[in-house]
Amino acid sequence: MLAILELRSGNRQNKVVWATILSGIALLIGLIFTVATLTSDDEPVDANPAAVADATPSNSPAVTQSPTAKPEPVTTTKKVTKKEMIPFQKVTREDSNLDKGTKKITTEGVKGVRTKTYRVTYIDGEETDRKVVKDVVTRKPVDQVTSIGTRTPPPPPEPEPSNCDPNYSGCVPIASDVDCEGGSGNGPAYASGPVRVTGTDIYDLDSNGDGVGCE
Repeated sequence: MLAILELRSGNRQNKVVWATILSGIALLIGLIFTVATLTSDDEPVDANPAAVADATPSNSPAVTQSPTAKPEPVTTTKKVTKKEMIPFQKVTREDSNLDKGTKKITTEGVKGVRTKTYRVTYIDGEETDRKVVKDVVTRKPVDQVTSIGTRTPPPPPEPEPSNCDPNYSGCVPIASDVDCEGGSGNGPAYASGPVRVTGTDIYDLDSNGDGVGCE
């Protein structure tokens, strides 16, 4: 009888223990549920963890994007050769072999040639500077020479005395009397005809008066 009472007493104690344990578990579950409910109401949970991470403020300094650097300009140089014409000079010289008042070009003028070499600088294909690095006269100009005469020309020779009478065209000698050669006259001088009478027929050579004598 005593054993049965002790067994019943032990069962009663076990039930109290289990009841206490179950009550504590229920209280813990209720507490967890309450905390979860309060957290859900205060802070909505984003389904995307990455979005939550992005929305979280960060204490790291903001990164400033640096501007794109401009490309360095391309500089090139090259040598350029250019030819230039040199004008010739015009000069005059006295020439004793030419008569006074006479001018004559005795030497033709020839232009010279000057060759220049430049160093040209380009930046991005555009010329920015040009300097002469070499300047050479490759052909000298030749002066144009005009000769001016200084010689006094000799006087023209005097005409030799003519022995022909100026009254006739064709030589009729000047004499005390002239007859046609081969005629009947006795001279002392004779004219070989025909002769044209241009003045006065002083020797009566034009017998028929047609202007021609000694026909």
